Amino acid sequence: MSIKFGLLALLRSEPKYGYQLRGEFEAATGSTWPLNIGQVYTTLTRLERDGLVRPAGEADGKVRYEITEAGRTEVAGWFDTPVAREDRPRDELAIKLALALTVPGIDVAAVVQHQRAATMTSLQELTRLKRSAKPDEWSWQLVVESMIFAAEAEIRWLDHCEAMMSRHRRSGHTATTPTADPADHVEKTDQVRR
Repeated sequence: MSIKFGLLALLRSEPKYGYQLRGEFEAATGSTWPLNIGQVYTTLTRLERDGLVRPAGEADGKVRYEITEAGRTEVAGWFDTPVAREDRPRDELAIKLALALTVPGIDVAAVVQHQRAATMTSLQELTRLKRSAKPDEWSWQLVVESMIFAAEAEIRWLDHCEAMMSRHRRSGHTATTPTADPADHVEKTDQVRR
């Protein structure tokens, strides 16, 4: 998630200090994505440079920031715009498995099993965390549930990968580095997006 939009969203109600923003962000997300205070102040500096926030007073050497009209427009646009799958960070696990299939000497089944065990452990921890939530902490419950759904989906995908590898072994195919023209891949990817 973009820290920029998180801070702008939190500033919509009233001016705040950097430490206050960090605390409110972590409270809203149940500290599942802890913020470094340096990230907060670096982002606030950029937001000020871009005219999206401005200083709103100072006390004890701490600056309070308030959102500008341009900042309100920016964060409203963010809330109104769906998050595109292409805008999310690259999936390191998918890249790891794709490379494991092409690099000689890698036990791909072991890579899948290690990941499944780690994801199951994470899923159990997230489920315990969800059970311990108080009824009024529903904003971060949504975040935890999103992480639970992602972990469940990852386990299903790992099952699919394992089944696919098993089918390929039975049919006598081996994983090899594709020799097709990279332009063919780009064309296929564009067709899928349409």
